Amino acid sequence: MYAVVKTGGKQYRVSKDDTILVEKLDAQEGEVITLSDVIMLGDGANITIGKPKVANAAVEAKVVSQTRGPKIIIFRRKRRKNHRRTQGHRQDLTLLKVTDILTSAKAPAAKKAAPAKAAADEKPAAKKAPAAKKAPAAKKAVPKKAAPKTAAKKA
Repeated sequence: MYAVVKTGGKQYRVSKDDTILVEKLDAQEGEVITLSDVIMLGDGANITIGKPKVANAAVEAKVVSQTRGPKIIIFRRKRRKNHRRTQGHRQDLTLLKVTDILTSAKAPAAKKAAPAKAAADEKPAAKKAPAAKKAPAAKKAVPKKAAPKTAAKKA
């Protein structure tokens, strides 16, 4: 089974246990994320094409690492003008390992695990002493207007 997923403005054809490099996603290493923009699902001769997305389909992937792409050198010059500009760029990327392709029949497992983890995080927070009240925020200074200029007298 395979799926075509859209993320970061690009489309990727993935199947289970594939690793892909995508545009940077806000996730920590080891975290399981769900890519819900599934454009197409394929299972042998059975192909489902979304209009624009396949309903109730998702791809679960584990974040392996946050990395950066190769350095790209941008060099601009104008002939006969002694004008040269050099600039470099490295793109931030996320390495994903596809763990599961969810169809409409399956329910995402990551969504079930998330509320249980949130409930566990709330218990230690309740034991903490209440925080002291914060001082009111300082007011922003209002810029003063310039004094009007006086007209010069003609002699």
